[in-house]
This record gives sequence, C-alpha cells and structure tokens, in this order.
Amino acid sequence: MPNRTETNRANAELSTGPITPEGKQRSSQNALTHGLTARLACMPTEDQEEYQRHVASYAAEYSPAGETESQLVQALADAAWRLNRVVALEAQIFSGDGDAIAKTKALANLSLHSQRLSRQFQRAGAELRELQNTRLTTQRTAARDMIDIWEMYEDKGKPYDPSEDGFVLTEAQIGDAICARNRERMLKDVLDWAT
Repeated sequence: MPNRTETNRANAELSTGPITPEGKQRSSQNALTHGLTARLACMPTEDQEEYQRHVASYAAEYSPAGETESQLVQALADAAWRLNRVVALEAQIFSGDGDAIAKTKALANLSLHSQRLSRQFQRAGAELRELQNTRLTTQRTAARDMIDIWEMYEDKGKPYDPSEDGFVLTEAQIGDAICARNRERMLKDVLDWAT
C-alpha cells in the first residue's frame, strides 16, 4: 500500500492547472466572482473614476500625513467600497430568479464577507484615529514648547528661529499655536475674574 506522501505526489502531477492562455486568463479571474476578496478593490466592471473619487473623498476627510496614515485611509476606502458592493450584490440576489437554497447560501456567504469587511473598516479607522491623535498631540506639545521659547526671546527683545531648536512647524501651525495660547490665556483670565 503506497504511503500518503507518494499518493499526494501522484495526484499533484495530475493537477497541473490551466495550460492554455484562455484557461489561464479564466483562472486568473476566479476571485472576481464578487470581488470581495480580490487583491484590487475596484473590479474591472466598475467605474475606475468613481472609485478614485471615492478614495479621494476619504483622503480629503482624514487628511493623512505620512505613508502609514495614507495606507490606513486607503484601507478604509477599500473596505467601504467593497461593503457598498455587498449591498448591490444582495439586491441582485433578491431581485433575481433562482433556487431558494442557492440564494440562501449566497446571502450567507455575503454576510460573512460583510462582517469581515466591517471589522477591517473598524480596525483601520481605530488605528488611524489613534495614530492621528498621537501625531496631533505631539504637534501641539511641540508648538506650545516653541511658543514658550519664542516668548522668552521676545521678552528679551531678541529674534528667534524655531528651526534652530529642531521645531519643524509651518507658519500656519505657529500662528494657530499662538492663537490657541492667547485663547487659553483669555479663558483663564475670564475664569479668574469670575471666581
């Protein structure tokens, strides 16, 4: 009696996959029956420009800074794009004729994909929010530190260049930080006056 390894090798020699270019092309599209697990989010049958607008709307909403944030925004947009496709596929199943058992299986399959995509969306969103909150907190702290030094130089009547101390802030960020500091001081004065 042959052992399992020899049997597996013999079977593997019979399972070579598609040989013709047409067969290989057909095989390469196997994952695109619904496109929910395909490598690319936008299927060939979908509007590429609409997909690009969809991704751009996420980028505009989240304003990613750096590669990691950009990748998380892309992951959010792709998951949302696929979730929208689930809704369309469900509508097709409900509107079409066919075997009730096959429809039930297809809907159950879509439900599993929908749950997986929803988890991906939630996870990417949580990671992005955490990363952006950390970045913004770091920027605010740096801006406050820079303003403290700036005011110290100003009190002494000396010019100050924040880049000499390693602060990498735009003029807009510096202006925002100064305005925020002034609002904090005004609020403190109001609260001190009220008590």
